[in-house]
This record gives sequence, structure tokens and C-alpha cells, in this order.
Amino acid sequence: MSEASESATPTFEAATPALCRLQLGSELRQLRTAADMKAAEVCRILSWSGSKLTRLETADNGVVEPADVIALCQIYRATPDMQNVLTGYATVTKTKKDWWQSPDIRDVISPGFRAYLGLEATAERVENYASEYVPGLLQTEAYVRSIHERRGHPSELVERSVEVRMTRQEALRRTANPLEFTAIINEAVLRRKIGSTKLMREQLRHMADLAASSPHVKIQVVPFELGAHPGMNGPFTVLKFGPRLGIKPIVYLENLVGAGVSRREDDVKRYDAAFSDLQALAPGYEESLSMIHTASKEF
Repeated sequence: MSEASESATPTFEAATPALCRLQLGSELRQLRTAADMKAAEVCRILSWSGSKLTRLETADNGVVEPADVIALCQIYRATPDMQNVLTGYATVTKTKKDWWQSPDIRDVISPGFRAYLGLEATAERVENYASEYVPGLLQTEAYVRSIHERRGHPSELVERSVEVRMTRQEALRRTANPLEFTAIINEAVLRRKIGSTKLMREQLRHMADLAASSPHVKIQVVPFELGAHPGMNGPFTVLKFGPRLGIKPIVYLENLVGAGVSRREDDVKRYDAAFSDLQALAPGYEESLSMIHTASKEF
């Protein structure tokens, strides 16, 4: 078993399906690499499509069949202990559901965003550049509701969307290992009115209060006066998992036609560098907090 596995193997009774899918995919990639086998060769032996193995290795499927894991372990000559751990991961994905898989809210979440939620729920750190909207993890219920009402969504759909957003934010309130969230926001986010004046004032105060009271939440603001900057191509999120999982950082992007994640090393390096550059260019946390307070008083 890899060093990462020894430190990250969960107690299956407490493990989430999202964590198990990610850990399973990471371990299967490592086993294939150690066996010096190409994906096409594995698929030929098992009569699988290439996409099936890709989905397993990238945690892009909701349920993993233990029999598929056993077949791969046999090909890769995994140890019995490793096979037991990996089939345990697969069993969790079959016997438990992540909260976003609930039938009550599943239809308000796009497939691309479901993939993101699984990553966010298991990430150690999330770094988000927001160009137009307040980052989702910092939004108030009223702000979320206003966004969806403006899009003309039925009231029932609006309320379920609010529920999704509020449930996501529980990651910031975890007693053990709360998510480390760093947001860099364009000044336009502070100035663009979403909903009523009162709503915006409360939203900005909420954001400032979180940044002031939560050491794991950090916010910087990119002022208009800075001019051109590395985030001008649009919003993005970099998710980092830390050594406990042995999973490389991933980038999440969304636009009008869809959303999705990229694991390509070149993409991740580019966005990681852009975020670092924005951090260096933007005012520090205290000055940014002052900007948020000032904006809230101007509504």
C-alpha cells in the first residue's frame, strides 16, 4: 500500500462516498503506473471502453462495482490488503449516498456541478477567484434566492437551490478540519447590486464577518484601480487535497454553456499561478476587509 494510503485510509463506517471515490481513483492510477501498463492495454484485457477506466481513475462515477476493482487489482498484482481496502472503498459508494445525490435536490444540480461538489467536499483547500458574484461558500440565503428568482426559476426550484448552497457551506463550519477557503473577488462583486439594497448590505456584512471571525476563511479584493490583472478571463476555482490523499490539485471552471473540472497538469499550473499572482497584486486581508465594510455602507 502506498504511503498516502497508509495515512489516508478512512474508517469505512465514517467515510463518505466522495472521499472513497477520490481515494480509489488515485490508488488505481498509482497501481496501473506501478504495473507499467497503459490504459488502452487494461481496457483491452477487460473488454472495457476507455471511458470506463477513465471514470474510475478520475472519480467521475457515482457508484463503483467491487467486481471491477477486484478485476483491476488482479491485473495490477495488488496485494490482498490493498485489494481489501479498495473494494471497501467501492462498497461505500454502493451503500451510501452523498447529500447531493438526494432525489429531492439532484435535479437542481448539473452533472458538472455534482462532480465539483464531490471534490469540494473532500478538498483540504479551495482557492476561488470570483469576478461577478459573491463566492457560493460566502453567499447568504437571500442572495442565493435573488439570483435564482432573477433567472425566472419556479419557487420550488429556487428553494431547493438555496438548500444546496447552504448545505455546501457546512464545510466551513466543520468541527474537525474545516475547509480552508481563500477567495479573491473583483471589486465589481462588491458594487453590483443583486436584489435589494438591504440584501446587498447584509450580504457584504456577512462576508466581512466570516472573514473576521474564521481563521480558515480569507478574502482579498481586486480594486478597479489595479487595472488589467490575471483573472480577467473569468472566474475559476483551484481545489487542493493535501498529502493525506495523494491527489493532485484540480481546476473547476464554469460558463454559460456548462461546467467541468480539469486535471491536466498544464491547466492546473496556469490557474494556480494566476491565483498566486492575484494574491500578490491585491491588497492584503485587512485592507480588503476595510473595502468590503466601506462598500456595505454605500448601499
